Amino acid sequence: MKPTLLVLAAGMGSRYGGVKQIDAVGKNGECLLDFAAFDAKKCGFGKVVYIIRKDIEKDFRERLFDRVARNFDAEYVFQTPTALLSEAEQKTAAERTKPWGTIHAVLCAKEAIHEPFAVINADDYYGRSAFETLGGYLSSINNDCTEHAMVGYILGNTMSRNGSVSRGVAQTENGYLKSIVENTKIYYTGEHFSGNEIESDLNGQIVKMTGKETVSMNLFGFSPKAFEGFEEYWENFKKTSLALPKAEALLPVAASDIIKNGEGKIKVFTSDESWFGMTYPEDKQVVKDEIAKKIASGYYPEKLWSN
Repeated sequence: MKPTLLVLAAGMGSRYGGVKQIDAVGKNGECLLDFAAFDAKKCGFGKVVYIIRKDIEKDFRERLFDRVARNFDAEYVFQTPTALLSEAEQKTAAERTKPWGTIHAVLCAKEAIHEPFAVINADDYYGRSAFETLGGYLSSINNDCTEHAMVGYILGNTMSRNGSVSRGVAQTENGYLKSIVENTKIYYTGEHFSGNEIESDLNGQIVKMTGKETVSMNLFGFSPKAFEGFEEYWENFKKTSLALPKAEALLPVAASDIIKNGEGKIKVFTSDESWFGMTYPEDKQVVKDEIAKKIASGYYPEKLWSN
C-alpha cells in the first residue's frame, strides 16, 4: 500500500504578505510544493492531497495543481471556516477570521485519506531523504497501526535570519516521542537577527536554546487510526476555544495527546537536512538560490516535470 502525502496549503501567509504556497521559485515557474511532490513520488508515495482555501483555487490550479496532476495522482480539498462546526458553534465563532489551525485542516481532508499518510507544511523544504525515510516506514504499516512517526530536524538547521520561526521542540526517549512544546517565537539574538545565539520567547519567558534541539517541522506520518485521536482533540478544543480569536488547534499538540492518552506511540527519525522555507518575503531569494544549487548539482532536473 503506497502512502499518501497530505499538504497543509490553506495558511494565510500573514508574515510573508501573500500566497506563498504557489509563489514561483524554480527555473520554469515551479513552486516549492512542486519539489515536495516530485520527491514524494520518487520515494514511493502514491498520491498527494492538498488542503487549500476556496479563495485561492483558481490561482492554485493555474500555478501548481494542474501541472502536478499531469504527473502524479493528485486531488485537493477545502478548509473552510465553518467546516466541522455545528450551526450553534458557528454562531459562537462568528467573529473569527483566523483559520482554525493544522488539526482542523487535517480533519477536513479525512474523507480523502484511505491509507497511511505523511503531513507537511506548504512553505517548508524538507529534503528527499526525509520523504524516503517516512515513505518507507508508512509503506510498512497498516491502517490500524498505533505506532506513528515523525521526522525531526536539528533546530540550528531550521533557523531564519529574516525573523523568528515557530517550532515544536521535541523530547524523545529510546527513539520515541515523549512530548512536543510549541515554541512560536524562536530567533537569533542581535540586531537584525545577526547573532549566533538562539532564544525562544515562550509565553513571555526568554529561554536560551543550544541549537541542537530536535524540533518538529510538521513532518509527521500517521495511520488513519490517528484520526480518532485528532477528532477527540478537536472536540475538546471547541469546548474551550471557539470564542477565542487567535486560538489554534495544532497538529503537534494533538500528536502529543496520542502519547499522553495512551492511544499510540510516535517513532522519531532525525534528518540532518538544512531547512529553507518561505516565512518572510526576504526568504524567497534564499529559496530560489538553494533550489538553483540543487539543480546545478543534478539533484533535480532543470525541468522538473515532463509535461
